[in-house]
Amino acid sequence: MSGTPHFDSASGHPGVGFQPQAAGIRTQPARGSAASSRGTGRNLLPAWLAALAWLVSAGLTHWWPDADDWPYTGHLLVLKLVLAVTALLIGGTARRSLLVRQLDGSPSRAERWLAAMPWLVALAVGVTAWEVLTAKLEWLPRPFFAPPQSLIAVFFDDFPRLGSSIAHSFGLLAYGYVIGAVVGFVTGVGIGWSRVVGYWLHPVLRLIGPLPATAWLPLAFFFFPSSFSASVFLIALATGFPVAVLTWSGVAGVNSAFYDIARTLGARPGFLILKVAIPAALPSVFVGLFMGLGASFSVLIVAEMMGVKAGLGWYLQWAQGWAAYSNMYAALLVMALMCSGLITLLFRFRDRLLAWQKGLLKW
Repeated sequence: MSGTPHFDSASGHPGVGFQPQAAGIRTQPARGSAASSRGTGRNLLPAWLAALAWLVSAGLTHWWPDADDWPYTGHLLVLKLVLAVTALLIGGTARRSLLVRQLDGSPSRAERWLAAMPWLVALAVGVTAWEVLTAKLEWLPRPFFAPPQSLIAVFFDDFPRLGSSIAHSFGLLAYGYVIGAVVGFVTGVGIGWSRVVGYWLHPVLRLIGPLPATAWLPLAFFFFPSSFSASVFLIALATGFPVAVLTWSGVAGVNSAFYDIARTLGARPGFLILKVAIPAALPSVFVGLFMGLGASFSVLIVAEMMGVKAGLGWYLQWAQGWAAYSNMYAALLVMALMCSGLITLLFRFRDRLLAWQKGLLKW
């Protein structure tokens, strides 16, 4: 036991007593710990709800028989259980890291994954409602509305055709996007830097650029020797216009004081372009690249529907002709993941190259 010296009025000499405030002081950490535990519980609640939602959905798949004999129901059950276990693992890992981490420490990867748990709950509710309305009750007409099992069947049974379509679309998009981005970047730098180049190319850009790339579809398939080269031209055209305009805007908007300082140090025009103008214009260039990627993807699908005999656009048209709506939904899901993934990779590259602007533009 510990105390503080004080004067004992009864005995008339100093003694040792115990201050009652000490107990109050010792209860402060306990109260802080309780508040921290409540905050941790609130943060982890979406993870537990996601796990519970997927377990309930898995139980519904297992114990409620389908109205028809749908294949791959067992695969759907396994997928739901995997998602439930994933949510539990994320919640458990995040709980340990939240209890161990100091207040000024950076959040762990599991803690950052907690932000996605409400979406995992919503996904579980949506998939369950989809399965009930299609496979269990069949309230939605077939074949326009297929159950989740049918999408799994497409990825298992028709993966060779779907996989080759993905590879062809990715190759075609890569050719057209890279060519369009390079040509648009060079054009934008030329217009923004040189008045002579701007005098000749600016009117052409204003005349041709605003036209939709798909408007050139008949001429492209007539003048180019193959449908592949025509599609590459259309994708490059859709990519090049936003890249050229945003690059031109970025180069033209560079502060003139940067050029004056570089010239006083003996910089030549080549140095001014490569070391001053282009680095200062890179934020605008990446905005143009993002816009060009979205435009090129839309043109890619249209071009594959019209003339190319392979790719995701062709796969969509083929599935529509055979009324294979499950294949159409699977192709649309692949398109969404493909386009979103490419934009995410481009954002990662931008954040690494422009570290001083990281977080200003998010995806």
